[in-house]
Amino acid sequence: MKILLTGANGYIGKRLLPVLLEQGHEVICCVRDRRRLDTYDKYKGKVSVFEVDFLKPVDIDKAPLDFDVAFYLIHSLAGSIGKFEDKERSSAQNFVSYLNASSARQIIFLTGIVNEKVLSPHLKSRKMVEGVLGKSSVPLTVLRAGIIVGSGSASFEIIRDLVEKLPVMITPKWVHSKIQPIGVGDVIKFLTGVMLNEHCLNKAFDISGPEVLTYKQLMLQYAEVRHLKRYMIDVPFMTPRLSSYWLYFITSTSYNLAVNLVESMKIDVVAKDNELEKILNIKPVTYKESVQKAFKKIEENMVVSSWKDSFISSAAQYSMMDLIQVPVFGCSRDKQETELKTDIEDAKDKLWSIGGGNGWYASDRLWKIRGFMDKLVGGVGLRRGRRDPNHLHNGDALDFWRVILSDKKAGRLLLFAEMKLPGEAWLEWRFVHHDNKNFLEQTATFRPKGLPGRLYWYLMLPFHHLIFNKMARSIAAGHLEK
Repeated sequence: MKILLTGANGYIGKRLLPVLLEQGHEVICCVRDRRRLDTYDKYKGKVSVFEVDFLKPVDIDKAPLDFDVAFYLIHSLAGSIGKFEDKERSSAQNFVSYLNASSARQIIFLTGIVNEKVLSPHLKSRKMVEGVLGKSSVPLTVLRAGIIVGSGSASFEIIRDLVEKLPVMITPKWVHSKIQPIGVGDVIKFLTGVMLNEHCLNKAFDISGPEVLTYKQLMLQYAEVRHLKRYMIDVPFMTPRLSSYWLYFITSTSYNLAVNLVESMKIDVVAKDNELEKILNIKPVTYKESVQKAFKKIEENMVVSSWKDSFISSAAQYSMMDLIQVPVFGCSRDKQETELKTDIEDAKDKLWSIGGGNGWYASDRLWKIRGFMDKLVGGVGLRRGRRDPNHLHNGDALDFWRVILSDKKAGRLLLFAEMKLPGEAWLEWRFVHHDNKNFLEQTATFRPKGLPGRLYWYLMLPFHHLIFNKMARSIAAGHLEK
């Protein structure tokens, strides 16, 4: 059948796409920027791409209308603090108007469990979206999940950061909230299982794993899987704001996401019994099994998607279209051209492995200090790392940078800075050939905002000379030079 997949670049969308293709379906991927769909070349001929921003009305004359099932996987959890509703409503209404003009026979919406009387702003907005989608002429199937556990998921990575880093934790009251986690693999099974299933049309189901746990139990069970001894001390005085700062500084989450998560963590998220498991013959795995599966993927370098790769992990107000053209006028630059001392493919491999656990090939201590300073002023810092240690794709998060263009074949890598700056910064590498020799061309570009931006650039000049020169030489040499 033909499938319309919104959120194709998102955490769930990236995992759902290959499963749909394996099942023999034809998939239309909805993305705001086709260059971010790094799997397009891999699935060429099997997927088509529809560039669309559902915050704006869809141009029906230019949109694909012939499909059977549409997945609605759009959300705004990390984009702002508590201000989801307008964007969520607008996106859902534009989607419904579009679907009403199509041949779709089912909408499938993945959302959160909303069984409590008092809901967080995020869950309220999710419930509102469900109501908007339900007004479509197309039958709706709603799957409501609690926290989703899998390599790269926000909840998994936050638990991982906390437990791996802190032998002793001072914990707030929300660690006693009840939750019913579900493995990402089981979520994908439910999503594909309900497609055009007559028993699932115009119905809503809670989906979950088999256990009801507290966040405290969640962390302690994670520690058991990792063979770690962890101690937790509950305190009554940690306010939501303090809890948000605690998550922000200890984990790799953005501050906006931390605030929204804490609001949701104060509420029990427990599934109601339903018959979907029997209808689809699915038996979800336990939380420990989900953690074990996640680490198997991590150890095999097979993390398909990560919440950090979404632009909302940094609350960025840009699109890749805005950033791919590096400005020329009114900018300051540091440009290095270094002759390669190694095979060009070896130098490319080193460059495309930069950042994350591999470091930045020069003055790593200074990079870490800069990352810490960024966290202090509300930036993302260095702790997002990278999803894959050897490959970079358009749109990937790379520490406090964003990959805007990754073209290894052509030898060009372009990054945009998502750290807090009095201006905008790009870091670009190109491999060039002249005089019968291969060279690495490295350019740091900074567009200052007013006098503070210009002062910042000149204050950083001594460090730029030290760091950028050494980094270029290290990449050109084909080995780490720290």
